Amino acid sequence: MARYLLIVTFEPGVVDTPMDEWKPEEITAHLDYYAALRDTLVGTGELLQSEVLTPPDAAHLVTSDGSHHVVTDGPFQEFKEWVAGYQMVDVDSEERALEIAGLISAVPGPGGTPLQQPIHVRRVMDSRPADVSEMVTWMEGAGGGR
Repeated sequence: MARYLLIVTFEPGVVDTPMDEWKPEEITAHLDYYAALRDTLVGTGELLQSEVLTPPDAAHLVTSDGSHHVVTDGPFQEFKEWVAGYQMVDVDSEERALEIAGLISAVPGPGGTPLQQPIHVRRVMDSRPADVSEMVTWMEGAGGGR
């Protein structure tokens, strides 16, 4: 089994209409879809955690020199780049994680149109880099070997 983090951002997918302009029944269908998917993944034992995060306006950015920290209120990036929520799944394969991400991406929007919202899929490492060699290997995979 492998754990994957499926990250939902505020990227709109194929529907540009902001949710505050959707009909109430469209919002209900959207939320009901997520609830049914959650129930399915709980039933299969694949869902470890699912959370919705506070809006970007409530975010903070913290920097520290080791003795003092500075807190800056958000938002900081474009709204669409902010994480809206996530699901942590424990699945048999990467293919299954990608399949679940596809189900999340297909959440309905206005008129029942699947949003096709981009879902970021990241495997949770089984172990952390423990020495310089492992860190160099990790950085190469992270694009840090420039």
